[in-house]
Amino acid sequence: MMRYLCVLIAVFVCGLASAEPQPASTSTLRGTVTDPSAAVVPGALVVVQSGSESRQATTDGKGQYTLNQIRAGSYTVRITAKGFAPFEVEGYAISDSKVLDVQLTIATEAQTLTVQDEANQVTTEPSSNASAIVLREKDLEALSDDPDELAQQLQALAGPGAGPEGGEILVDGFSGGNLPPKASIREVRINANPFSPEYDRPGFGRIEILTKPGGDRIRGQAFFQFNNEALNSRSPLFAGSTLPPYQQRFFGFNLGGPIRKQKASFGLDVERRSIDENAFILATTLDDRFNPQQVNQAVVAPNIRTSISPRLDYSINAANTLVLRYEHTRMSRENEGIGDFSLASRGYDQRNTGNVLQLTETAVLSPRAINETRFQYLRTNLSRIGDNSVPALTVQGAFEGGGAQIGNSGAINNRWELANSTTLTSGKHTVKWGGRLRQAFTDDTSMSNFGGTYTFLGGVGPELDANNQPIDGTSMQLTALERYRRTLLFLAAGYAPAEIRALGGGASQFSITAGTPAASVNQFDIGLFVNDDWRVRPNLTLSYGLRYETQTNISDFANFSPRLGIAWGIDGGSGRSARTVLRAGFGIFYDRIADSLTLQALRYNGLSQISYFILNPDFYPSIPSIDALTEGQQPVRIQVLDRNLQAPRTYQASIGIDRQLNSYARLSVQYIASRGVHLLRSRNINTPVDGIYPFGDSGPRLLSESTGFSRGNQVVFSPRINYKGLSLFGFYGLSYGKTDVEGQPADPYNLRAEWGPSSFADVRHRAVIGTSLPLPWKITANPFVSMSSGSPYNITIGRDLNGDTLSSERPALLAGLSAAGCSGGDLLYAAGFGCFNLNPAASDSTIGRNSARGPANFTVNLRLARTWSFGTRGESGMEPGPPRRMGGFRGGSGGGPGRGPGGGGPPPGDGPPPGMFGASSGRKYNLTLSVSAHNLLNSVNYSAPNGDLSSPFFGEYRTLAGFGPFGGGNSTYNRKIDLQLRFTF
Repeated sequence: MMRYLCVLIAVFVCGLASAEPQPASTSTLRGTVTDPSAAVVPGALVVVQSGSESRQATTDGKGQYTLNQIRAGSYTVRITAKGFAPFEVEGYAISDSKVLDVQLTIATEAQTLTVQDEANQVTTEPSSNASAIVLREKDLEALSDDPDELAQQLQALAGPGAGPEGGEILVDGFSGGNLPPKASIREVRINANPFSPEYDRPGFGRIEILTKPGGDRIRGQAFFQFNNEALNSRSPLFAGSTLPPYQQRFFGFNLGGPIRKQKASFGLDVERRSIDENAFILATTLDDRFNPQQVNQAVVAPNIRTSISPRLDYSINAANTLVLRYEHTRMSRENEGIGDFSLASRGYDQRNTGNVLQLTETAVLSPRAINETRFQYLRTNLSRIGDNSVPALTVQGAFEGGGAQIGNSGAINNRWELANSTTLTSGKHTVKWGGRLRQAFTDDTSMSNFGGTYTFLGGVGPELDANNQPIDGTSMQLTALERYRRTLLFLAAGYAPAEIRALGGGASQFSITAGTPAASVNQFDIGLFVNDDWRVRPNLTLSYGLRYETQTNISDFANFSPRLGIAWGIDGGSGRSARTVLRAGFGIFYDRIADSLTLQALRYNGLSQISYFILNPDFYPSIPSIDALTEGQQPVRIQVLDRNLQAPRTYQASIGIDRQLNSYARLSVQYIASRGVHLLRSRNINTPVDGIYPFGDSGPRLLSESTGFSRGNQVVFSPRINYKGLSLFGFYGLSYGKTDVEGQPADPYNLRAEWGPSSFADVRHRAVIGTSLPLPWKITANPFVSMSSGSPYNITIGRDLNGDTLSSERPALLAGLSAAGCSGGDLLYAAGFGCFNLNPAASDSTIGRNSARGPANFTVNLRLARTWSFGTRGESGMEPGPPRRMGGFRGGSGGGPGRGPGGGGPPPGDGPPPGMFGASSGRKYNLTLSVSAHNLLNSVNYSAPNGDLSSPFFGEYRTLAGFGPFGGGNSTYNRKIDLQLRFTF
């Protein structure tokens, strides 16, 4: 294995050095596309065609394009860009290395559709799979400006292939950073090139965000967004007579322009969002007379987010460019930890400061070789402050009270990332190789649970009469709230602890932590890759490559990931471009073991921090001293990492068809099969067997191991339409998936019983549709629709039957018993399910994990915008000129690549980019008023109901579903309407 590792490291090192490529039998065409003022034009489509030979590329942020592997000959070259007249030259001779720089002219309205027609073509390029979603100016309008909501929407668009943790988000090729302001995003690519070995995570679910560089002249925008409770609708879960107070104030500005013409440009983004949010509490507590009482309360939870992000683009010389980007983010949240079952006393304050520095250097080594080096340094400082003076109290399924048990905790993270890649074109082959190095240093201080926590679970006790006296010979199932009620009731009556427990009262568990709060961990990982895109024929491309990964803190080093992809233009050839492309691929993908897992094992090793854990404590509500617990040799909770821990891996294969339906529409149908092995899970390996603890004491030993499995099958339909002012994107997915690693097992010694529907992958139907529609009176509508069928959820007893300290056991379901016949101490009837046996014998068959299914969701978001334009049209005040076929280009061979980094900004004219914030007028100033409705139809979308049979809320809806599978719902409003005013210049 070390021999293979040495070879791969050598490949990575070679990528850092420049080398002249060998002569090839094919040619390269490259150049820069500019507007009439010499500003570069990003996103222009360049197509060269001669008979069946057809290649295309899109200009980057610097307005540059490169087309490799072109057979020598005579071609028609066509360049189209939105807002410009198409450029076309026939009989253009291409041999060796050619440079074709083109200056476009402004188009009339009737000529702006050609780029949309071209953009809907299907090709055999590995990165042009039609199942990918590419969002540019007009498409981004349908999405939220709020960074948190935008992240949720992008995750929803990534679809079920992203997995339960969501899709990986890369910003300008970097991992681990924050989502940039929407105003600075040039393009978003989702699910592109899914089997490329350049990436560690599966491509189905990868979200790549490219930001805008500065322009050749000063351009910018400023906006203000507002919302309060008067613009929102009532939540069906909130019982208050008036809506709770809510207010959002969100403003920002973006500015970009030249520092030195053709040499350097800058960009600056500033945003600040202040929200007086509400934490919604829905719980059941006890009043002064020990009677249950409902708590339906909204607590104001302010949060503020401020970000400042400058960017510098610098042309070092004709062959080297440098991009420097810095981001400073500050976030503060008050009353965190409140909501759901957690009462207001559990609140704590959180502060988070982040600093990110990114450097990207691009070098053109030769006409056929490009090298890119990226470096990122990220530092975050997180602090939490909460009350540790009052012990926490958890009454399962009813409420959580007491102190926050956070203390003065926090973490400082320092992370760096270095990546290098080289792309070389030789004949029919485009070879790319390189790698990524990452290291993380974490200094964590945790005072969690230093004040102690009492936990009450469901149990068994005698029935009580009207005077709270036991009825002889009776037994009944007790909820956790009833067990807590009996504890308080009989304590007040002066009963001894043993008597209280005999009557069904008494706490189930007590835990408290002491020792050294500080712990540190560092982790290093490396990923190396090589890939070859082999254009076997003009209509057939074969992609194959290998990735190798490894990391510290585990002993699994043989993480080799072969990747294979094929794209075949079935009906291409004989002088025509393919309209139908068959794609297939296979790859192995590894997940890195997070350093937080190692940190917890170091902290709770029984020496650094001592986490005492006592079953059935008889000293409630008193808190014993740490010295007393130590002297009494009380049990300790320990977290252990399996010495044979392996990196989780996913085997993924797909096959699909990309079909160009006509000049403005295309459709992709994709089947994806996934198999996950060595998935992470945790279980208590000190669970008693026949009443005997394997390690001698009752302290839990939580083992983290990689023994889990998953399987998934999906069919995804992805349409794309660009027709005149109409733009439509999205997908429909049919999914089936099972896994055995969700939550704690009901029986830590029988993991096979955990095999069941995945709460994420087994959501059978999902659909997301975004579109842009031009309306009368110059209004633009941007609907964004999300719908899904119900997700599976688990039903548990709410008691610890096997002594593993967890309440994850599931009941048995007795067939044929009605509500009248379902009686007895261990039986409970639940409408819609039947008669549950809450104390099944070892031989009884219990229900499967995630055997219930929640409700379907349907959400329509809509943005309406109207733009008013004023100021002179264009720099000279002249109307756009007619299209042209020739002229404005400088041809030849050799020479440097372009004229500096001034590109990537808006297209020509003094107004905003075409399609951004409403229809572009070409005028100098634009004022846009927009109204955005979240859940326009006021549909009631619930999350899965409560599945704890010991809870008074069993079967009830407690929260509203958020946007898509990754957004948490806000239960204090059901529909939200934002007002925004934006000024661009």
